[in-house]
Amino acid sequence: EEVGYFKKAGGQTIVEMTPINSGRSPEKLREVSRRADINIIAATGFFRGPYEDWVNSSSEEELSKLFVREVERGIEGTDIKAGVIKIGSSYNHIRPDEEKAIRAAARAHLATGAPISSHTEIGTMGLEQLEILEEEGANLKKVIVGHLDRNPDFNYHKAVAEKGAFVEYDSIGKIKYHPDSMRIELIIKLIKEGYGGNILLSGDMGRRSYWKAYGGGPGLDYILTKFVPILHQEASGEGIKITAIDDLLIKNPAKAFTFYK
Repeated sequence: EEVGYFKKAGGQTIVEMTPINSGRSPEKLREVSRRADINIIAATGFFRGPYEDWVNSSSEEELSKLFVREVERGIEGTDIKAGVIKIGSSYNHIRPDEEKAIRAAARAHLATGAPISSHTEIGTMGLEQLEILEEEGANLKKVIVGHLDRNPDFNYHKAVAEKGAFVEYDSIGKIKYHPDSMRIELIIKLIKEGYGGNILLSGDMGRRSYWKAYGGGPGLDYILTKFVPILHQEASGEGIKITAIDDLLIKNPAKAFTFYK
């Protein structure tokens, strides 16, 4: 039902970022994809630590092989393949176990061409994540740094974009963190600085309380029905063409989630 609202608003693809250690349901995703007639991209990789004992006892190579297997063969014994590798780090620091998982993700990315998408705790440690990935030879143009609107520091966001990575504003509609007007200001400023091609938008709505189908909100369709019209209006007032905003919804995600090989 909730995905139906998104599709009715014009949505065509959902990137579902639940990773290995957070309770994935790949068969359920396939069922929703078929019944709602919409694309769903599933994830491998890990959220931030601390991790389970089996993760801690595994080597970088073993974790990398796990990620590769889920991208190339399927998730948890299914034929449902992951289309993105998730990494994560803690607030203002990267734990040793998180660094191991990040380096393993970089290896799997190099082996498969799959993009990498990160969790940053309250928008911190994004640049440090990129440094680790860069050390491993990752293609930073295929790396998405998440939750950066939780830390609304424009110079920080610009530094991420200058590295070639995607700046993801994914708390849209979560007014408890920041008003959407702040996100719109950041987006417009990045576009004016020439980094419109490095912006991704998302809602990070991983709880039923965020879904209208469960009596909550703002809902999976919020970005398309509420946020984008205001963004169009504000951007046009700054002399930015509508096509530049549409790129955030179409060209940029296509570029981010196409395997680079």
